[in-house]
Amino acid sequence: MKRASINISDLFDLPGAVIYNPDEFKSCGSVSIDSRTIKKNTLFVAIKGQNFDGHNFVEQAVKSGANAVVIDSRNLKKFKGINITIITVPDTIKAYGQIANIWRRKLGAKIISITGSNGKTTTKDILAELLQSKYKVVKTISNNNNHIGVPLTILSAKSGTEVIVLEHGTNHFGEIEYTSEIAKPDIAIITNIGESHLEFLIDKSGVYNEKAKLFDACIANNGTVVINSDDPIIKKNLKKNTKKISYGSNGNPDYKGKILRYNDYGQLVLEITSGEKSNEFVLPLYGKSNAQNFLAAYTIADMMGVSKTAIQKVTKKITSPKGRLNLFVFNNSLLVDDTYNSNPVSVKAAIDVIKNIKVYNHSLLILGDMFELGERAIEFHKHLAEDVKNIKRVRVATIGKLMKNLADELQKNSIDSVHFNTKKQLEKFLLATDLTNYKILVKGSRGMKMEQFVELIKTKAA
Repeated sequence: MKRASINISDLFDLPGAVIYNPDEFKSCGSVSIDSRTIKKNTLFVAIKGQNFDGHNFVEQAVKSGANAVVIDSRNLKKFKGINITIITVPDTIKAYGQIANIWRRKLGAKIISITGSNGKTTTKDILAELLQSKYKVVKTISNNNNHIGVPLTILSAKSGTEVIVLEHGTNHFGEIEYTSEIAKPDIAIITNIGESHLEFLIDKSGVYNEKAKLFDACIANNGTVVINSDDPIIKKNLKKNTKKISYGSNGNPDYKGKILRYNDYGQLVLEITSGEKSNEFVLPLYGKSNAQNFLAAYTIADMMGVSKTAIQKVTKKITSPKGRLNLFVFNNSLLVDDTYNSNPVSVKAAIDVIKNIKVYNHSLLILGDMFELGERAIEFHKHLAEDVKNIKRVRVATIGKLMKNLADELQKNSIDSVHFNTKKQLEKFLLATDLTNYKILVKGSRGMKMEQFVELIKTKAA
């Protein structure tokens, strides 16, 4: 097998690049932005982040074996004495993305790109697990899904990688377009369009217009888009004559999912029908949203030729990413940790999980603020009361300025609720409350750091 490498001619293609000591560089088989990971014959790209500047670590990278460095042209004087190839560029972050695109072409791996308002990380992780039964796969680690994370994932792939599963995130216009042009996906999927990042993307149309840049890049690459046919915005706005595969629970998509039943703990049995054939899967996951995530991953895995037998085998071992509908069962209570992030759609999905858990008679919802919802933030928080109303024997504990609106709305409707202004107050409440016979949900936006209440409840239950 021929090893992929980056040559000096590739670096001449970087826009605005000026190369010093070009004869010192033959090729490199890896690229890094972290001087601590440098090995022999590595290209080091000095990027400036919020908390660090890679230019401060160029000399360390050279000592560790870097055979070329990419630096901002304004820093050239600082490094003229270094006796290796130096490539100066106007913007090292953009150069990093362009190098990732070069590496993507050299590898020849199939690129599968995933975005969406909810479910993209879980779908990405499930899909990677399914594909690994047949292919050598690299996937986005954690949620490294931005302008740095996408090229980082591509450049982490070694020679012989057959599939790269990428997650693309955004909260500003232009981010998806940028990372999509780097990735140039062969298969692209938007899991759904919801009320996320509205502070910057304005409304659902803005969310779709941003996310749809992934489809545009895929179509331009003669790829296949995978659409959630249950999402009206995706279905309505998809361009005509697009090469597509559909999945969903309604109508007649190419892959149709139907939840057959839940067990007492809310885990579900999902039937998937494609053509005239149906298969049942017992999912070690919770909630309708995860049924949708699995269906999306299954659709692509089947497209990629993964056998039903392999999918059944892998499915038994699937787990949700940390902080995304993780369930913990104690002696006399149950905890659902959905603390990774929050928006109106994902809160409703988490409440749906609580409703479908049959064990334990009482429900406690511990809810923190949902951020980045723009002008309608108060309205979205109030509207959650409609979902809470449908739970029997429910108690709600809220924290955060925005969640005060939900607490007030619940109290108007005579629903047992209590609001806390500080984390210490909420901690005191949880320590003093008998949680016996409760199913407990903890959820809030990333900035609320709700996971500390998960740890408190775990400690109390131990």
